[in-house]
Amino acid sequence: MARVALVTGGSRGIGAAISKELKDKGYTVAATYAGNDEAAANFTEQTGIKTYKWNAADYDASKAGLAQVEADLGPIDIVVANAGITRDAPFHKMTPEQWREVIDTNLTGVFNTVHPIWPGMRERKFGRVVVISSINGQKGQFGQTNYAATKAGDLGIIKSLAQEGARFNITANAVCPGYIATEMVMAVPEKVRDSIIAGIPAGRLGEPEEIARCVAFLVSDDSGFVNGSTISANGAQFFV
Repeated sequence: MARVALVTGGSRGIGAAISKELKDKGYTVAATYAGNDEAAANFTEQTGIKTYKWNAADYDASKAGLAQVEADLGPIDIVVANAGITRDAPFHKMTPEQWREVIDTNLTGVFNTVHPIWPGMRERKFGRVVVISSINGQKGQFGQTNYAATKAGDLGIIKSLAQEGARFNITANAVCPGYIATEMVMAVPEKVRDSIIAGIPAGRLGEPEEIARCVAFLVSDDSGFVNGSTISANGAQFFV
């Protein structure tokens, strides 16, 4: 029986690439989304991957949604915490609401996603947790104090979960993408995009599929001794 993989924010952008890659690898995939019903329906129609709607920032909604996925597909063995938002502003102009919204989704949302299924992973003595962090969680970014704080915090989560889960054959790792050719990045003005690319030694944006392949390795049986680690996929833009 195929292992069940959950990908939050899994119907668009990097999340969609991860969902499709895991399905191609033989996993049974469930993808979550927060609000775009049309995009989710199109994604399911094109890929055959079931989508589920809930807000990762809401613990009770996450717990109920995860229970529904397990009722439909079976126990969740793999979770890819990819859901994230931005509310950018220079720090002196950032509002408490902008701070709170990003913290609730990008940081607390990881807790809300992993916590309800963690006991089952411990009982079955198998689990794979991958958090999609960011280059900006490693180096910081002007206008993204809230976002950078959450993505740095995500790295602390996986390092701690790795230590708690290791004896139960549970791994927890992170991928820190650099600038990826998603719909959001491709929508910025060409001059801005060119300036971004100029700062990447590889001379190009990354592709969502390249991040998806990193995730596919981290959730595989081949990665069982890789735990608490971070893959930096950024075209040599930043080293840790």
